[in-house]
Amino acid sequence: MFQKDASSQPAQKPRRGRPPVAPDASQARRRLIRAGLEHLTEKGYSSVGVDEILKAAKVPKGSFYHHFRNKADFGLALIDAYDTYFAALLDKAFLDKDRTPLNRLRLFTGMAEDGMARHGFRRGCLVGNLGQEMGALPDDFRDALIGVLERWQRRTAQLFRDAQACGELSADHDPDALAEAFWIGWEGAILRAKLELRPDPLHSFTKAFIRLF
Repeated sequence: MFQKDASSQPAQKPRRGRPPVAPDASQARRRLIRAGLEHLTEKGYSSVGVDEILKAAKVPKGSFYHHFRNKADFGLALIDAYDTYFAALLDKAFLDKDRTPLNRLRLFTGMAEDGMARHGFRRGCLVGNLGQEMGALPDDFRDALIGVLERWQRRTAQLFRDAQACGELSADHDPDALAEAFWIGWEGAILRAKLELRPDPLHSFTKAFIRLF
């Protein structure tokens, strides 16, 4: 007997229901996070919609809601991702044992400047950007942002303790207070550099801060 040609078989009806998410869900999530960081560090949270993120990430809407409940949930995930990225940047500079502690601080500010320069100084710090918008953001963003800044400050305070231990920084200074002052000033310098589209505010702040020692 001859088998019937497959083309002669009745076509199966497509299944109904929600369309599947992207085949590689983890890759889709990474693309969404990357697109979100790119857009929010430049434009801010309120100015960017989910559809704009989807278009930039090239993933379907179903994939977004597979990973995030809503835009606010996505925003919190971006804060966490940015914290992880930035902590690695701080560690790369602050744990460089081939440099003195204060030169590690200079290394960090130079690395941050290079990062802004790559994008024409149009992208700032996600934490600083969101802090500027806090009046329009969900309340739980506040604790998340403060937590990130406190973790960055602790790393910086340890750097200043290392500077005291090697005699590069006077024991009269309070490392925790100095770290808090650094981040208050640095976030302002980042905002000003983004506003003016040039690195001069970063240079001015770094030089003035180092002179305190």
